[in-house]
Amino acid sequence: MNLRRYRALSIAHTGAFTAFLAAGSWISIPFVPVPFTLQTLFLFLAAGIMGRYAVVPVSLYLLMGAMNLPVFHSGTAGIGVFLGPTGGYLAGFIPAALLAGIGYECRPRVARYAGMAAGLCALYTCGVAWLSLSTGLSLEMALVLGAVPFIPGDILKAAVASLVTDRIARLRTGTHAGIEGEERRSAR
Repeated sequence: MNLRRYRALSIAHTGAFTAFLAAGSWISIPFVPVPFTLQTLFLFLAAGIMGRYAVVPVSLYLLMGAMNLPVFHSGTAGIGVFLGPTGGYLAGFIPAALLAGIGYECRPRVARYAGMAAGLCALYTCGVAWLSLSTGLSLEMALVLGAVPFIPGDILKAAVASLVTDRIARLRTGTHAGIEGEERRSAR
């Protein structure tokens, strides 16, 4: 792939996944103290498509929210959201995207799953630690309220993201239904 096309594709992916993260935050189910959203699904999709560069749309999304654009859950925005109980989860998006992206850059499927698991662990670590600090909850109670209820849903979202990115990878390489993909054509 030539450099111009790669840059254009990177810009398009960045814009799309930034928008998907914002849309995923609006699709939320209120829960105390942290809402259920689809953001982790889009974070894992970005990692699967962009690799370690998934950090770029995640950072852009966080920057937009910090600049008072209503992109966080339920249309909230601003620095106050970072200082509230969900701020640690937002900050945890960056290491989660990086770790999951690095995992996706490896060939073995086990490395991909390990990357997503490491990303979730980083996300929960940042989120639970900040939840405990910002609300005065004990670390155990913050873990019970801020991580345990989300684990099954996040595992499901990671599995869906893995299936979707595997399908997209097959489309790119042309290993589906005998149709030539982008990489096969360019190899000629």
